[in-house]
Amino acid sequence: MKKSAVVASVVLILAVMCSIRSYSQTHYASNVSFGVKGGVDLSRISFTPSVKQSFNMGYNGGVTFRYIEENHFGLIAEVNFEQRGWKEDFEEYPFEYSRTVNYIQIPFLAHIYFGRRGRFFFNAGPEIGFKIGESTSANFDYNNLSSVKDFPSGLRTTYQYQLAAENKFDYGISAGLGGEFNLNKRNSIYIEGRFYYGLGNVLKSGRRELFRGSNSMSIMASVGYWFRVK
Repeated sequence: MKKSAVVASVVLILAVMCSIRSYSQTHYASNVSFGVKGGVDLSRISFTPSVKQSFNMGYNGGVTFRYIEENHFGLIAEVNFEQRGWKEDFEEYPFEYSRTVNYIQIPFLAHIYFGRRGRFFFNAGPEIGFKIGESTSANFDYNNLSSVKDFPSGLRTTYQYQLAAENKFDYGISAGLGGEFNLNKRNSIYIEGRFYYGLGNVLKSGRRELFRGSNSMSIMASVGYWFRVK
């Protein structure tokens, strides 16, 4: 299923590239830009079996490159630092637990835009990531739950407390919408909302493991700056 999702995303991007190229009839001078971006992440993990949780907030930031050869179409590559993970929901119980996993993420995105002075754009494509660290925050001893008074062990999944994010490599698909506003011929700023779904597992997962799946999901909001060099 994961392989079919990757293949489908690649086919979709190629189809969009072909359609945009056929649509663009006039010559368009190429546009090369470099930039920076930063923002926040709201993330969670799709666990199987499920874990009661809410969104965990983290931060993202990085450097960006954009190449536009055709009118309405371009390509974007980024190198980002991103914080993902999950925050558990204990409902009426006074417990708190969150796990933050830090990644270097490298997206390769098709960039489709409309407008001139101000642009509306859509970005989509595959993304790979490399784990560089993780941290845990809790107000109870999650390594010794039997000693925690009134902890609802029988009402929730607890395997995740003992599992580190062992998988160093992550991959998935991201897509986003946003707007770009030109300051002058060479400088512009933009805002973007983006969704990411990881096709790899964050924790050790499989048919014979405690979790059958642990896929990362995140919603990212960022502000960025482009400087056109060509």
